[in-house]
Amino acid sequence: MLLQHSLPPQRRHASFRTSPQSVNTRISHFLRSTSSTVEAEPAEPKAEKPKKQKGEKQPQQKGGKPAQSASSPEEVRAVRLQKVEELRGQGQEPYAYRFDRTHFTTELQEQYAALENGAHDESGAVVSVAGRVVAKRVMGKLSFLSLRDDKGQIQLYVEKAGLEAQQPGGFDLVKGLVDVGDIVGCTGGLKRTDKGELSVVATGLQVLTKSLQPLPDKWHGLADVEKRYRQRYLDMIMAAEVRDTFRARSKIISCIRRQLEDRGFLEVETPVLESVAGGADARPFRTFHNTLRRDFTLRIATELHLKRLVVGGFERVFELGRIFRNEGVSSRHNPEFTSVEIYQAYADYSDMMALTEDLVRACALAVKGSTQVSYQGVDIDFGAPFRRATMAELVREAAPVLDFEALMAAGREAAAAGGPEAAAAVLAQAKQDAEAVLQAHENKDVRKSIPKVRSAPSLGHLLNELFEALGEAGLVQPTFVTEHPVEISPLAKPHRSKPGVTERFELFIYGREHANAFSELTDAVEQRVRFEAQVAQHNAAFEARKQARAEAGEGSEAEEAEEDYEVAVDYDFIAALEHGLPPTGGLGIGVDRLVMMLTDSPSIRDVIAFPLMK
Repeated sequence: MLLQHSLPPQRRHASFRTSPQSVNTRISHFLRSTSSTVEAEPAEPKAEKPKKQKGEKQPQQKGGKPAQSASSPEEVRAVRLQKVEELRGQGQEPYAYRFDRTHFTTELQEQYAALENGAHDESGAVVSVAGRVVAKRVMGKLSFLSLRDDKGQIQLYVEKAGLEAQQPGGFDLVKGLVDVGDIVGCTGGLKRTDKGELSVVATGLQVLTKSLQPLPDKWHGLADVEKRYRQRYLDMIMAAEVRDTFRARSKIISCIRRQLEDRGFLEVETPVLESVAGGADARPFRTFHNTLRRDFTLRIATELHLKRLVVGGFERVFELGRIFRNEGVSSRHNPEFTSVEIYQAYADYSDMMALTEDLVRACALAVKGSTQVSYQGVDIDFGAPFRRATMAELVREAAPVLDFEALMAAGREAAAAGGPEAAAAVLAQAKQDAEAVLQAHENKDVRKSIPKVRSAPSLGHLLNELFEALGEAGLVQPTFVTEHPVEISPLAKPHRSKPGVTERFELFIYGREHANAFSELTDAVEQRVRFEAQVAQHNAAFEARKQARAEAGEGSEAEEAEEDYEVAVDYDFIAALEHGLPPTGGLGIGVDRLVMMLTDSPSIRDVIAFPLMK
């Protein structure tokens, strides 16, 4: 983190006087101060190095060595604060109120693309640009600055005679008081240098914001990954690819919104503070409302409120918003993340599959210009129809001895013939077979799923645990995983022709879940039964895992606390269903993971501007 400093001194009166040369003398040994050579990152155009004029010398320290610096940030800050006062002493406000910019840098690059090397613009046009100084070179009576704005970069060609003809003392200001990191405005004509660098020939230059801290070293940048996330503003200043990632994120969100609005969906907003955390099985954040004297949770999903809107007569709705889950942090999980949830009346999960493919392809085209995307060295094809496979099929592919279609049929037959005890015997045997498969697996992360397998309260839960352990990682190309067990899908309709499973899918890409969708359950009586069963199963599974870890001597208090949270029934939602929810298809897409995929980002923290840090 940046060191904490006291506030800058109060503004002094104009009677404070120090010449630019005297300030420059005090700091000539500091990095990035005045005449020291500092370049921008290699990915962007560099300020052109001026040709050495006859009689000119490179900036020197005593002893004839090139100027270098071992200055601390505190020392640099102290000197820059003096420059702030020097600017004010000259009657210039170093924290300007506004600046009349005529062009972004890219507009000039495009408009003057035909200007030949060594040529001046003969039209007499005067332009004004503004941005951050990311490189500076001063040699004698000539200075080159690289200026970057939101769109790109351009060179400022600062010649003493030309600048001081319009702004007396201006060259001394550039030489002595402008540092790398400052935000400046520059006015002038245009030329292209002999080396081909389009440049604004400065006839006026103003410091708009004086920076007090030096930028990170150009070669090492922010090598500390944690510091990159904590001080994202520096990460963005130093790395063009970081800025590009967040521009791509904005494009993806805009694309999703535009695609849905073009299909007649209405964007809505639902509460973040909830009395009951519903719509998912996840640990919520809790807060307390002082006036109402009540506990609330931050939402873990937007689903139940959106379906209330469909009950109320809005047939196509969506919400792009933040979700909060009080869970662990990893390369694919952040406790605060963005999702889009979409609900369409008179549709089912097949319609949601088609919509998902369309949205993902549209986003790929918007960001990459192609449906062929490379992610972490793997080519992903979004152009072909996405694969469809049932959860049971994928587990059987990974472990042929585990045929859950047959197991679930056997469980139903046992329950019908011999009651709960007979069904429990089928489950116990299935657990033994599953544990044997996991024990023999060479991947230790797969073997970590054994406690969850032992504590699975039903064949449906067991199937899901095995899919997560054995099936997910192999789903590299876009794949719709379908027919989830009823036990793990409390909000989905039962499959219309297959008992024990639901009309639900999850989209997996590169081994990660990107979307989840249902034919929504509209039967209020069945929904109540499902919710109450979910609560009972959650509590039973927690106790079983706790006991299994204790018997095995594994686990920790932290793991136990992670799983120890309340799952409650939202009875108001059931009341809404009793008024009638039309047949509805629902879809949720994780925006952050989609941005990761389309920007080739390995961690979710790379695509969240200010991620939660430990």
